[in-house]
This record gives sequence, C-alpha cells and structure tokens, in this order.
Amino acid sequence: MLRRHDVSLAPEQGELRSAFAALFEKESPPARVRASEPLGFDRDLWSTLVAAGALTMSLPEAAGGDGGGLVDVALVAEQLGRRAAPVPLVEAVVASRVLARAETSRIATLALHPVASAQRQLVPAGAVADIVVGLEGDELVAFVGDDAPVPVTNLGSAPLAWRTLSGPGTRTVLARGRDARERFDVARREWKVLMAAAQTGLAQAALDLGVAYANEREAFGVPIGAFQAVAHALADVAVGVEGSRHLAWRAAWYSDHEPEHALEPALVAYLHAREVANRAASIAIHVQGGFGFTLESDLQLYFRRAKGWAVVSGDAHDDLRALGDVRYGTPG
Repeated sequence: MLRRHDVSLAPEQGELRSAFAALFEKESPPARVRASEPLGFDRDLWSTLVAAGALTMSLPEAAGGDGGGLVDVALVAEQLGRRAAPVPLVEAVVASRVLARAETSRIATLALHPVASAQRQLVPAGAVADIVVGLEGDELVAFVGDDAPVPVTNLGSAPLAWRTLSGPGTRTVLARGRDARERFDVARREWKVLMAAAQTGLAQAALDLGVAYANEREAFGVPIGAFQAVAHALADVAVGVEGSRHLAWRAAWYSDHEPEHALEPALVAYLHAREVANRAASIAIHVQGGFGFTLESDLQLYFRRAKGWAVVSGDAHDDLRALGDVRYGTPG
C-alpha cells in the first residue's frame, strides 16, 4: 500500500495497473491514435473506458462510484499516457469529482484558470466536453453552452477549444466565495497529479521506443546502444522516468490521505513529469536520427504530445513560483 515514504503497490493496485495496461495496449495502438487526429478524441475508446469503470472508480459509492481514490486513477492515467490514448480521462475524472456525480453519458472537463464574467479561456477537452466546470469570479460553476465548440488546432492533437463559463446555455452554481475557491484549487491540484502520471507514461513509452531502436540499429558492426553517448543518455532518462513515477504516486497518496499537505507534492510531481516527458521524447527522437523526425515514426506521436501537454496549464514558472510560496512562504 502506498504510504508517505513507501511507493510500493498493494496487490490489488498492481492488478488494476496491469488490467488497464492491457486495455490500452489493445484499444489504443498507434494506428488508432493517428486515426483520432487532428481532434485527438476517439469516442468508441471513450465508451470502452467508461464501461471499464475508469471514470467512476474514484467517486464515493453514494455518488455512483467505487469508493476508490486518486492513486487508482493515477495508475490508469499512467497507462493512458503510455499509449497516448485519445480520451479526456484526466479532465473528466477531476470534473466529476467536483460535481460529485458520474457523468457517464456526457463528458465534463475542467477550465484550469479562474476568469472574470464571460471571459473565455482555452480549455483542455473543451472541444469534446458537454460540461465545463470552472471558477468565474467568486463562483464555482458547471456550464453547458448552447453553441458547439470549435476545436483549436494544436501540436499535440489535443481536443482544445475556447470556452466560457457563462452565456447562452445552462449555468449551475456549485459554490460561492471561499468554498468555491478552495474546491477549485483542489480540482486544479488533482489535475496536475493525474497529468503528472499521464506524462510519466508518455515518457516511458518514448524511452521504450528509443531503447528498442538502440538495440536494433547497428553502426560499425554493433548496436548503437553500445556507444556511451547513446546508452548514457537513455539511462539518464530511465532514472528520470522512475523518479517521475514515484513522485506522481506520492502526490496522489497525499491527495487521498493528507490533502492539507498535498499541494507541494503535486507541484513537484507535475513540474518533474513535464520536464522528463519532454526530455525522454527529445532524446529518443535523436536516437532514431533522421527517421525519428518523420511522420512514419511512432515517436513523433509522443514528441508532439510531450510538447503540447506541457503547456496546457500555462507557464511552468507560475508553478515554480507557487512551489516556492508553499515551501518558503508568500513574500511579504
């Protein structure tokens, strides 16, 4: 069982991880990921994931869930990232936890930035979501707009769209004032934890592809992986990926068991994972040489997503400043 200083998994957690690894391996091969582009959404895969219980596993039983926690979803999110699965699981889980109900027939997402009235923002999964949850002024709201969202073309083939939290449509106030801000902050923190897990899986996939190529490609009669310049770079990535995995699990554990201390682990995990995913994809691309930069290479699927996913929440310096404030206090 995951605890403060123990990153081992309980047997049932290992079984959960293996089950979803097998599901994504079967249902999200590279060909299916490519077919989902440029929107970055596969509705049939989404239905499969909902039927498998991924959306409801972390909801209370009273809300139609399985009573699990964020650790369980983090294990699933890592496998999602490992196959670059074109489904908005992270956003939908976080939004469903805010709504305290399972939206199995509609897709809910989280607008990551607080806004003033009627102000628009670029929302992850906004191009496919029916419900947008976010903080507008001092109100936490769930908004269902009347107008169909227009997808925004992006490097990572993610279903991004400009969305608002008010206007023509149905606007439901979930909380106001301090309660609204606190619940929104928890949701953003949970999004970062799950994205850290997904980016860890993405980094692992890039590393696997790089290692496989280094073992197959020969130069001067030996695999290129025998050369230190290649082997050491990949080994460095492997260390980073393993650290990212443990940081994501640790952050999820704190979110479940000590939420009052969960912000710092979440920020550390997210910052590290986004950096490792970019480094893993970049190094693996270079290991493959000229082939790695072509559309025929599966690595470019991960390279583009590593770049795209890293900027969805905004500038990394904002998270670094937030981490400094948590650790050392807000400047007076």
